Amino acid sequence: MSKEISKLQNNIEYIYKQNKNTPRMALCFNFSINKAEKIPGTYSLLARLLLQGTKNYNSEQLANEFEKYAIDFSSELFPNYLRLKFVCLNEDFSKAIELMNEVIISSTFDEFEKEKLKIKGEIPAELDSPRALAMDAYFNEMFENHYYGNTMTKILGNIDRVTKEDVIEAYNYILNNSKKVLAVVGSLDKDAVMPQIENTLGSLPPSIDGNFEISKPELSKIKEVTSCKSDLNQAHIVKGWQVQTYGQKDYPALVLLNIMLGACGLSSRLFLELRDKKGLAYVVRSTYETYKLTGNFMIYIATEPKNIEVSLKGFSEEIEKIRTIPVSENELNDAKNNLIGKCAFLDETNIQQACTYAKYGVLGFGFDYTDEMKEAVKQVTVDEILECAKKYFVDDKYVLSIIKPQ
Repeated sequence: MSKEISKLQNNIEYIYKQNKNTPRMALCFNFSINKAEKIPGTYSLLARLLLQGTKNYNSEQLANEFEKYAIDFSSELFPNYLRLKFVCLNEDFSKAIELMNEVIISSTFDEFEKEKLKIKGEIPAELDSPRALAMDAYFNEMFENHYYGNTMTKILGNIDRVTKEDVIEAYNYILNNSKKVLAVVGSLDKDAVMPQIENTLGSLPPSIDGNFEISKPELSKIKEVTSCKSDLNQAHIVKGWQVQTYGQKDYPALVLLNIMLGACGLSSRLFLELRDKKGLAYVVRSTYETYKLTGNFMIYIATEPKNIEVSLKGFSEEIEKIRTIPVSENELNDAKNNLIGKCAFLDETNIQQACTYAKYGVLGFGFDYTDEMKEAVKQVTVDEILECAKKYFVDDKYVLSIIKPQ
């Protein structure tokens, strides 16, 4: 196993990791998103349309090419970057990189109206889930008037305003003004692969860093939103806070707090107290989501409507405990081991490794950020957990979203 970090001729930083005796090559290519979309839904359409036809292949022909060579190719949108990735057999790498380059430089966006219609059908179907509806309302409040708050309902309300020209303009801006990062993982020798990448992706507009224009969101008060849905038999409750994110001082402690509170299933505090002891719910968990500019820490429960108040009281009790009573060394060590084990599980395949490298690369933390983060997590103390919980789990700045039966 060998790793090399370098740059293409157009300043695109890349990592090449050779994992010998693996039958498939994986490549992940990320473009930073440096400014908010003008109309919610523009970037979602853009990511979908990249796989819907180029100058040389219509959408059906492109799909047939991927199928013919068994290339698993996808285009995915995240709040801070656009990701193109593929997995292919070693012998088909040349074809896969050729098709990726074709998609990047020659997409026509011709199926614009068709994809818009699909989005308008898919979002209401997704929002039929009460959990999705509660989360959507939560993020609307947490990131009100901010790009991170372009939720499904906001996209649905604005999608008809988006034109094909808007999508093309947004794509051209990203292509020409983004930080671009590449990660390649597989068994082929670097000398056999990188010349092909240099001849294709190396001719793209250069990688540009430092022109990030999205402002940091701020939550300065309590925000509560409650709505009713007629066909429910459960209430869905989400409560959360804005916290620090990757690369910041409190990030390792927040990751561990999430594991202890509700992210590690049967042994987490919320599960043991609210489900096992109090019988309030089947589903209860915490989630820590990270963006380039901020983090979002939230707790969620699905419960009977009569238990809404007692569930909220249960949230408050568990938060108060972790804010005022130091966790034990054993619980802290279990959380650290859980995290390190999870990192290993999430980096088993070539494509998982490539995506992890490219994610932290495009965010500006370096390809080896996972290793740095694991080392930082090992150093977190009981006092730091207590201090972190006191700092963020406050009573005067949070968002609460409740969806309940009519």
